[in-house]
Amino acid sequence: MNEWLTVRRLFAAAAVLPIAAVCAALVTQHVFGMLPCPWCVLQRAIFVGISLAALMGALGGRLLQRLAALVMLALAACGISAALWQHFVAAASASCNRTLADRILGGLGIDAMWPEVFAPYTSCADAAAKLLGVPYEFYSLTLFVVLGATAVHLLRRA
Repeated sequence: MNEWLTVRRLFAAAAVLPIAAVCAALVTQHVFGMLPCPWCVLQRAIFVGISLAALMGALGGRLLQRLAALVMLALAACGISAALWQHFVAAASASCNRTLADRILGGLGIDAMWPEVFAPYTSCADAAAKLLGVPYEFYSLTLFVVLGATAVHLLRRA
């Protein structure tokens, strides 16, 4: 019984943390004027996907928990890749129009459905910013690594 509660709590935390990260990004966007690029917005979408998978795991049985942890792990790997690509490739580019991030966002249609959250407003080079001396995308990279490690832990326990 105690392990069951611990697994559910980990899933619940893994559902809340990515949403908190998206909320923080929205504050920096709408309050402090830090406009997002396509790779920033793609990372937001990945955070929401991880949160939804974790919510499924928190509410489901063992089989659904395993599936949710696998989805979380796959999405965390995608998020790590997106953050690293943003930092090492896209931020050095003068334009990031029609990149993979643009095509994914356009294909999902979330940029049109909810532009306040999922529409990119600037190029990757212009979006390159530091928060407390650390590149902004490294914060999301760190959270993706933590969420991926949590997914691995949950796979071993669920």
